[in-house]
Amino acid sequence: MEEILKVNNLSKRFDEIVVLDNLSLSVKKGEVVVIVGPSGCGKSTFLRCLNGLEDIEEGEVLLGEEKVNPNKKNLSKTREKIGMVFQSYDLFPHKTILQNITLAPIKVKKRNKAEVTEEALKLLDRVGLLSKKDNYPRQLSGGQKQRVAIVRALIMHPEVLLLDEITAALDPEMVREVLDVVLSLAKEGRTMLIVTHEMAFAKAVADRVIFLENGKIVEEGSPAEFFDHPKTDRLKRFLETFSYEK
Repeated sequence: MEEILKVNNLSKRFDEIVVLDNLSLSVKKGEVVVIVGPSGCGKSTFLRCLNGLEDIEEGEVLLGEEKVNPNKKNLSKTREKIGMVFQSYDLFPHKTILQNITLAPIKVKKRNKAEVTEEALKLLDRVGLLSKKDNYPRQLSGGQKQRVAIVRALIMHPEVLLLDEITAALDPEMVREVLDVVLSLAKEGRTMLIVTHEMAFAKAVADRVIFLENGKIVEEGSPAEFFDHPKTDRLKRFLETFSYEK
């Protein structure tokens, strides 16, 4: 598989605090990489650096041969290729679900409205929300809003999809409906980087799991290696704080 995303010696600080410390990573096309670690270890900041939402002090992020640079004029084009779904949904409250999804491809990509609408309806149908197309975000549950946010990212046809703690704000019974959508995306070969605290989900969806702490990769491996045969004492202690499905 070809390499689609490459991170070389990435460092990020907030004042005197080192959030990412000389971190390097490569992701192959179609690979699902799940990033886990304690709160404050730099997971979300790492994702935000990947699509230019955060400045980078040192190192570089490459999408194919193209450098992701927050200061470049073509950053919006790069962001179209690296989609991101946030914990907080970020839907426009005054627009319908269909309008929320079609706004960016029509306004930013200048795509044909009828074609975008048809694609949006198919995607909504796929995630079980076609009947909600004329509703407003306030009329949807958290799980439904998160599925809409995923559809909104997908309609931009990203080469890489970043998912940042997308179930963290949800009630436990809503988590499953969102994770099922992500599992189906993984099965169709989407390239994804996922930050999550859901260990059973990480085990089910990942090709590779990374344990991040203090801005560094402490350990990585296949789900079987990572969860069943952790090599470092630190990862063993971390996993003991979770009860996940064997």
